[in-house]
Amino acid sequence: MRRLEKLSTETVTITEVCPRDGFQNLPRVLDTDVKVRVINELIDCGFNQIEVSSFVHPKAIPQLQDAEEVFEKINRNENVTFRALVPNLKGLERAITSKVEKIKLMLSASDSHSLSNANCLTAEALEGFKPLVEKCSENRVTLTGSISVAFGCPYEGKVPLKRLIDICKKYGELGIKEISLADTAGMANPVLTRKVVKELYKQFPDFKFSLHMHNTRGMAFANIVAAYEEGIRDFDSSVAGFGGCPYSPNASGNISTEDLVHGFEEMGISTGIDLDKVLETGRCLGKLYNGHVDSFILKAGKNSDLKISPKQQSKIGN
Repeated sequence: MRRLEKLSTETVTITEVCPRDGFQNLPRVLDTDVKVRVINELIDCGFNQIEVSSFVHPKAIPQLQDAEEVFEKINRNENVTFRALVPNLKGLERAITSKVEKIKLMLSASDSHSLSNANCLTAEALEGFKPLVEKCSENRVTLTGSISVAFGCPYEGKVPLKRLIDICKKYGELGIKEISLADTAGMANPVLTRKVVKELYKQFPDFKFSLHMHNTRGMAFANIVAAYEEGIRDFDSSVAGFGGCPYSPNASGNISTEDLVHGFEEMGISTGIDLDKVLETGRCLGKLYNGHVDSFILKAGKNSDLKISPKQQSKIGN
């Protein structure tokens, strides 16, 4: 086990996913220009990577039907990698046309979730990735994988670790060794997270794993710390905790970026993110949606903001 106190001088990479995971689950479609403004604000916060949108069929997720226009209007920055989610070859072709630099594939750990999300079994979805791998290679586009409901499925419950190992083997055969492990339904706990991450690194030492944790049951940060201690250094988060999966009943959003950045920085682990700028963006989003935010730091403030008033100081001095 890699103890936290021995690792606290290291840094982590946080990918902002609100423009995709957050906006896809909003009750109404957000105006394209508002999306662009938010993304441009996030670019200025210091993120190395931002998940901008998803090239799914407009009827499936109407909130993201403007993916091409969003990619066209945002302020591209050579210091930021702009990522998109794609479900199939058609979506990939749209993404390539939009000059997306990094593609993330959609895959579910369970067949039930896969049928709801992709209308096919997990094995069928993996088989269908072959032409996407070839297309990305031809166009020199970076391709990464994902495993949704990796820590628990809302339809089937626990996901066997062997299932995750088998999926990673298939990804490896496709030449994909960067994989996001997603707790889509927020069913993980620190013990399970540690067990899964430790075993996957044991089985696939040359893979790069990242974590995408939803905070449905309030354990996302504890799970992230457990994963950090097992060697993961890449994490997804969403401003103001916006998000949720349309195919995962009652799932809340990702861990809020504000909470994740604040937590890491308080532990002496650098994120490279300007927390004050992220907080301002989160407040603006909250106003757009009647104050709805799922972030402790947005509500309570940073630890460093807590100060003793002059009146209290005079009492203490006496």
